[in-house]
Amino acid sequence: MKNRVLGRQRLAVALCVGLGLSIGMVAPTWADAAGTSGQALVGLPDFTPIVKQYGPAVVNISTTETKVARNTGSPFPPNSPLNQFFAPFFGAPGQPGGPQGAPGAGQKYQVQSLGSGFIVSPDGYVVTAAHVVKGAQKIIVSLTNHHQYTAHLVGLSTRMDVALLKIDAKNLPTVQIGDSGKLEVGQWVLAVGSPFGFENSVTQGVVSATSRPLPDDPYIPFIQTDVPINPGNSGGPLFNMRGQVIGINDQIYTSSGGYMGLSFSIPINVAMDAVKQLKLHQKVHFGWLGVMIQDVSMDLAKSFHMKEPVGALVSQVVPDGPAAKAGLRPGDVIVSFDDQAIYNSGQLPPLVGALPAGFKAKLGVIRDGKPMTLNIVVESLPGNLENAAQSTAPGSPAQKGEVKRLNVQVGPLSAEARKQLNVNTGVLVLGVGVGPAAEAGIRPGDVILQVAQQQITNAADLQKLVAVLPAGRPIPVLVRRGEGSFYLVLSLPH
Repeated sequence: MKNRVLGRQRLAVALCVGLGLSIGMVAPTWADAAGTSGQALVGLPDFTPIVKQYGPAVVNISTTETKVARNTGSPFPPNSPLNQFFAPFFGAPGQPGGPQGAPGAGQKYQVQSLGSGFIVSPDGYVVTAAHVVKGAQKIIVSLTNHHQYTAHLVGLSTRMDVALLKIDAKNLPTVQIGDSGKLEVGQWVLAVGSPFGFENSVTQGVVSATSRPLPDDPYIPFIQTDVPINPGNSGGPLFNMRGQVIGINDQIYTSSGGYMGLSFSIPINVAMDAVKQLKLHQKVHFGWLGVMIQDVSMDLAKSFHMKEPVGALVSQVVPDGPAAKAGLRPGDVIVSFDDQAIYNSGQLPPLVGALPAGFKAKLGVIRDGKPMTLNIVVESLPGNLENAAQSTAPGSPAQKGEVKRLNVQVGPLSAEARKQLNVNTGVLVLGVGVGPAAEAGIRPGDVILQVAQQQITNAADLQKLVAVLPAGRPIPVLVRRGEGSFYLVLSLPH
């Protein structure tokens, strides 16, 4: 830190000399910069009051989880061909030739992990991230005064990644809860936690973005910061300069396993809504529209006769869900919700998820290039949404067909596959050769539901439609792959 300040001083001196100004008018003395005067540099934040007052309310969480060994001693994954080849050379764990002390297949073993949390009430309620404690048989909470308590899991929300613990203690130090809705990009923030087990480590940075959606957590409008976060920080608090908790440190973006400048925290407003429900032993509620959506690319915008690639493209509508009742269809593009503009698909889930069941809203939609408005009533996300299974039933050879212009082979869906996928139309892709379909991203096992917004019921339908489609223009293709549906863009050759 001294070298960085000294570097700033030398830069200031150089600029002053060049401009012919008095050095003393521009920069403090080195003694002041080193802190001998007991004051921080003007313009730089001083986090010491926050750490002194609220640091004792930040806790270290250690968990013990029992797992069942499934490996054979080989360093390769169980389904890898290399595992089958090398397993005889390594031997099974706990057996001759196998790793010493390692559990054999089917044997139970314990895994210990570390995380962070913070105390929100003097009687022992502790908030942390759900992934820190999920599946743990034993949870130990350690305070800065070295007192340890066995914690009881009150409840958790995997989707929101928030958990509430309770320890048997009184008169505990607590944090102050802030308002994450007032955060602005560029604000200084402070993280306190136990990275790699180093208790009560403090790191600082600034807010890089707000309401940042992530692919695996669509209901959380994350706070993005450049605060150094590492394994063990998860579940710890993110403070603003007033000493208020405005987020729960949750995850990082990394290619190395360590901090790379992108950290993400759960907004405290969102987290505390979940905590209130968990404290009452209620299931955490999420608003639900009953649709699957995706971003609108430039090619998709052209294929749907849109001027700009904005909005959330509806790729699937759940039967009898709120969207289906409102008249929403696959191919519609949601451009506003409750009078709030929707620029990308990541904006919509957090907006809807925070709303109560029964909330009435207006959907601004573009259908066939024309704007329209639909009325929708938000419902609560069902807890038993079934995952559609991917069909592998190709049908009989006599019913198969080849679409030469796409260079694909397709077949019908069996009755069982239609039931599993919850679709009434579509053809199963059996093979894909080099050509337009492959370039669009269509794969064997996909189910083609629509082409150019026309439903496909069999191979003959697909052949007739593709034969008359124009060449060189982007054409939307709706496919079902595994659990969900989405649009691809097809371009046919001349």
